Amino acid sequence: MFDPHLVKKDFPILSRVIENKPLVYLDSASTSQKPQSVIDAITNYYANSNANIHRGVYTIAQEADAAYEATRESVKTFINAKSTEEIIFTRNTTEGINLVAYTWAEQNIHEGDIIIVSALEHHSNLIPWQQVAIKKNARLEVIPLSRNPETPYLLDMEWLKKYLTENKSVKLIAITHASNVTGTINPIKEIASLAHSLGSAKILIDGAQSAAHLPIDVQDFDCDFFAFSSHKMLGPTGVGILYGKKNLLEEMPPFLFGGDMIREVHQRDATWNDLPWKFEAGTQNIADVIAFKEAITYLTNLGMENVRQHDQKLIGYARAKLENIKNLKLHIPKNDTDMTGVISFAISGIHPHDIAEIFNSENVCIRGGNHCAKPLMESISVPATARISFSVYNTEEDIDIAIEAIMKAKKIFNIS
Repeated sequence: MFDPHLVKKDFPILSRVIENKPLVYLDSASTSQKPQSVIDAITNYYANSNANIHRGVYTIAQEADAAYEATRESVKTFINAKSTEEIIFTRNTTEGINLVAYTWAEQNIHEGDIIIVSALEHHSNLIPWQQVAIKKNARLEVIPLSRNPETPYLLDMEWLKKYLTENKSVKLIAITHASNVTGTINPIKEIASLAHSLGSAKILIDGAQSAAHLPIDVQDFDCDFFAFSSHKMLGPTGVGILYGKKNLLEEMPPFLFGGDMIREVHQRDATWNDLPWKFEAGTQNIADVIAFKEAITYLTNLGMENVRQHDQKLIGYARAKLENIKNLKLHIPKNDTDMTGVISFAISGIHPHDIAEIFNSENVCIRGGNHCAKPLMESISVPATARISFSVYNTEEDIDIAIEAIMKAKKIFNIS
């Protein structure tokens, strides 16, 4: 098990002091901080190997090519894909999901077909499917949250099983692996099995919140698509990854057209490049893709099982503290094992935005709002929540400082 106090020293920004108060960063579900090795990799590329990829034969271009493709190999290993051909670089998770919506769904969703999402979805894994359903005159169904008081904030799996036995026109289940609001970890392996039992149905997993916290094995999950982002897992912004099963990617048309995604071009027609380059038109975000490899290496060296154990330790510590605060309600599952390091809460009489502002006065970074999950807020009957979220550099001392900020907020608003 790693020592988060030592890990924290690898992240330059976490040494900042503002108005004599140390920076406490508890907003990693939004974006994570970056270790020095990631920052150095960006600088090294621009200082020593700045050239476009897949175009030049000179030395620094070949260096850039090799570094860029080395990241693809690292991603393949990190998620246990079969081949680098199944790894597509995008700008973010949202673009990866939209790529599937504009290509696979365009070819395979027809009038009367059914797309299933869940009540836990981020807007990025909801709105594309709303638009597909509207365009194709298909139906969009939502897996509700469990009504069992013993399993709050978990999905109603019995509803899903029953629905799938009664509706054979389901073509896609698009579901988050872990909620960015409640931290809920969905049983994606079971859901994938249910989807595939229908024959033609596919499953897309939004892994934005899980890839930095859980061991990922796309072959074990048997998912058809898995989208995630670099910036939530210690890497740079502007880099996303879409994994897709090779046979599906081969059948899908390109999402964008232009340089480097072509094999042959004539005046009035063209043919497409091989995977994965068919989906990577134009000059890519080369420096940040290269630096992403360092983030993967960092997490791999820590060990994803150790990362998971660290999450569980912090969740348990925070829950024990928060449950003892009067007029504070947690919006998380009952069991720590059912969630990642995301804790949403509300305090009676204080708006989450005001909570976040008071936290900021203590130099503690959290998020207040609907977290790009308005339908989920409607499901749990709150307008917004305050959210703290952990990463590998957080400690129990960070949580203690957050608790002090909560007590300050209650005092300011005269909440007992």
